[in-house]
Amino acid sequence: MAKRVYVVGLGPGDQKYFTAQARAALEDAQVLCGYTVYVDLVSGLFPDKETYATPMRREIDRCRWALETAEGGKTVALVCSGDAGVYGMAGPVLQLAPQFPEVDVEVIPGVTSALSGGALLGAPIGHDFCVISLSDLLTPWEVIENRLRRAAQGDFSVVLYNPASHKRADYLQKACDILLDAGVSPNTVCGCVRNTGRPGEESRILTLAELRDTHLDMFSTVFIGSSTTQADHGRMITPRGYEKKQNL
Repeated sequence: MAKRVYVVGLGPGDQKYFTAQARAALEDAQVLCGYTVYVDLVSGLFPDKETYATPMRREIDRCRWALETAEGGKTVALVCSGDAGVYGMAGPVLQLAPQFPEVDVEVIPGVTSALSGGALLGAPIGHDFCVISLSDLLTPWEVIENRLRRAAQGDFSVVLYNPASHKRADYLQKACDILLDAGVSPNTVCGCVRNTGRPGEESRILTLAELRDTHLDMFSTVFIGSSTTQADHGRMITPRGYEKKQNL
């Protein structure tokens, strides 16, 4: 009897973003498990499957439940938005997995918002980039600030996850101020995307100075360009340098 947990990245949420591998894992699973919002995204597609959902801040509980349920003989799909390994549940499940040696864990990649949101804007991460979450729930703000400064020093394009919430309404402004203080030009091309792949999807290109005074929420992803990033015909483009070697 198979004892397996699939940790499945769903992408932005709409089923058109499911990879073939993710869909196959969902079909194979007997139980769908995850954060309530993400289980709701898929449970309607598989009405006959058992579901188990928990609210936010119960991540370890649901990971342990998935492993215990698989140990009991049921195949479980633990679902995450975006990619299971990017701020997702793949890490906690694999940390707990040694306690369940008979359970096979398979991580199923998904389309994270740096990719899906970036595609809406154009090609903002066409060269070296880094991803930083502004949530200080698990990471001290001092660490986040240091990473922002290092990214600025390295002239990376930066993707910001969790840019704001009700309790962190000014964190995006603080992040922009850190980058500006580190020498990033206020005219740097930036972009923001909200509700990627969901109703109300919208995107916008603006400067870093304008971004500083923009109010966003947890459903938004922010893209801050490098010194070479351009805005061209409504698209955000970070060149890799092909034009230096070939005619473009």
